Amino acid sequence: MSTLFASDLDRTLVYSSAALRLAGPDAAAPRLLCVEVYEGRPLSFLTEGAAGVLAGIARTGAFVPATTRTLAQYARVRLPGPPPRYAVCANGGEILVDGEPDPGWRARVRRAVADGCAPLAAVRDRVARTADPAWLLKDRTADGLFAYLVVDRERLPEGWVDDLAAWAGERGWNVSLQGRKVYAVPRPVTKGAAVTEVARRAGAGRVLAAGDSLLDADLLLAADLGWRPGHGELAACGWSAPHVTALATAGVAAGEEIVRAAAAALADAEGVSGTSDNGLSCRGGSI
Repeated sequence: MSTLFASDLDRTLVYSSAALRLAGPDAAAPRLLCVEVYEGRPLSFLTEGAAGVLAGIARTGAFVPATTRTLAQYARVRLPGPPPRYAVCANGGEILVDGEPDPGWRARVRRAVADGCAPLAAVRDRVARTADPAWLLKDRTADGLFAYLVVDRERLPEGWVDDLAAWAGERGWNVSLQGRKVYAVPRPVTKGAAVTEVARRAGAGRVLAAGDSLLDADLLLAADLGWRPGHGELAACGWSAPHVTALATAGVAAGEEIVRAAAAALADAEGVSGTSDNGLSCRGGSI
C-alpha cells in the first residue's frame, strides 16, 4: 500500500446526535448510518454517502482510524467495510494490528513517557486539588496513559485551564480544552508518531490525514495532504498548514466531504480517476 488515509473519528468522520447539529438548524436532514450503540442507544453516525465511500477505501487497505478513544471505546464502533489492518487508539498510545494491541509500540510509548514526563498520578492529584465539583463533571483516565475531564464550560473558571497547562507543561504534558473536555496528555503520546510508525510498517510512502481538534494537529502536520472540517478547535483558532485544506463545511456533511476528497486523492495516487480496479471510487454514493 503506497498511500494511507489516517483519520480522526469523532467529529471528523463520525458524529453524535449532538454533534450533528454543528451543521446548523436549517441544514437538510442527511440519511445516516449508525456505527455505534452504547447502553442500548444509538450514539454515533455518519452519512450513508460517507459510509459507501469509506467502505471502498477500507477495501483497499488504505484506511487507518486514528482516534483519542480508549481501546474499549474504539471497540464499540463498527465502521463500514472490512476491519482495518492497523488502527491508532489512545491518541497514539496504542497501535492495533488486526484488532490486537501491539506490545512493542505500547512498551516504546510508555518508556518515553516514563523517561520524560511526570507520572499520571501527579497530574490527577493536581486536578483533584484545584478543581471544583461544581464544574468538574467527570474525571477519567485513558488506558493508563492520559487524563480527560468533562467540565461545565459555563462554570469553568477563567484561567484554570491555562494554569493547569503551565504547570503540566513544565512536567512534559500538554493540556487542551476541546468542547466540554479538558485533555492532559504526555508529549510523547501523539497520533502523528503512531501513524508515522504505521506508514513505515505498511511500506507507505504517502499519508493523507483528517482531524478537527487540537490533538489532531500533529497528525495533520505529519501527513503529506490533509483536511480539517469547518468546525472544531482547529477551525475556531484558525489553525492551518499549506498542505491542509480547511473546509467551510461543518457537521456530519463535512465527514462525507472529507472521505470523498480522500478517495479522490487515493485514486490519483494510484494513477487512475473515477473507479480503480480495486473498487475505489471518488464519485457517487455507495461503492
